[in-house]
Amino acid sequence: METLKDAPTTLMFHAEMIPPIADSVGDAVQVSDPPLAPHGDLQSYQTFLESRPPSFETYAIDQIISLAHLAPSLHLHIVHLSATQAIPILKAARESGIDITAETCFHYLGLAAEGVERGDCRYKCCPPIREQLNQDGLWEELTSPDSCIKTVVSDHSPCTPELKLLPPRLQTIEAPHMHHSDSGIDMTADLDCSKEKQDVEIRAAKEVGDFFAAWGGISSVGLGLPILYTSAKNRAAAGSKFTPNIIDIVRLCCTATAKQVGLSHRKGALKVGMDADICVFDDTEEWVLHSHGMHWKNRCSPWEGHRFAGRVKETWLRGQKVFEYGGMNGGFVSGKPVGEAIVEKRFA
Repeated sequence: METLKDAPTTLMFHAEMIPPIADSVGDAVQVSDPPLAPHGDLQSYQTFLESRPPSFETYAIDQIISLAHLAPSLHLHIVHLSATQAIPILKAARESGIDITAETCFHYLGLAAEGVERGDCRYKCCPPIREQLNQDGLWEELTSPDSCIKTVVSDHSPCTPELKLLPPRLQTIEAPHMHHSDSGIDMTADLDCSKEKQDVEIRAAKEVGDFFAAWGGISSVGLGLPILYTSAKNRAAAGSKFTPNIIDIVRLCCTATAKQVGLSHRKGALKVGMDADICVFDDTEEWVLHSHGMHWKNRCSPWEGHRFAGRVKETWLRGQKVFEYGGMNGGFVSGKPVGEAIVEKRFA
């Protein structure tokens, strides 16, 4: 904070911290060890959820706010907020003059703990996907006029399917098992002894469906608009008052995110002189996501099998069409990436 206190930038935090007195669950972001004394079945999502309670998030955010005086002009931002218990803390800090905001993610708004099957580690991420009641609270805050949640993002965290340690009944893509360490690196190539290889296979069999051993992260890049549009539509049909419209979704996913990273002079709006990044969205089409419809390399996601309302038909980048649904090469009509690294001086 002291280093960046006078910079026109944003300091972002993965806000999870083990309270002073708690069972250890490991402090690695991507992979955590089981508690020292596991409190349940490690293939049960409830066991994993209870191992990372809302207090992990609230304690971390309290700590961040307590240090905000070191950089009173610096914008502080909480990435992938999950626990609604943190919302009153953030709002109180904002009311006191601290420049702090938060984002939440597509999976926290569209998935709930009650829907996670035993051993389905596709749902594992940190902070965890919480209960339906928690999701309802996120939607309520999202539509509040003074919301502390300013953006919604994918937090896309891909991995090879085998790192999710899925039970056979949940495997939709055939792939060899890859044992991994806490760094996510395949260690099997270094095992020359057949006995050691056999030990790896035995260990892998024991880890299948283990939420603590599986890679943590959700793959959903490219699905954000259908996820939010569908979820909002379903909530409205169920009588919820807290449902953003398509303009709100554009603000949360485009306009506000461009502003957050200092690119609002180029991105996040349709105006003369802007970059002409355009999405053509058919809000009438209904479809189900299958693995072949995922436009990332390793096709493993908890969104597989979900029915969506609305499909992205075209994507234009700086006035050039780069994607067309149903087109050749999986729809990527440009043939090769045309994205550019934006290294210009940031605008506050």
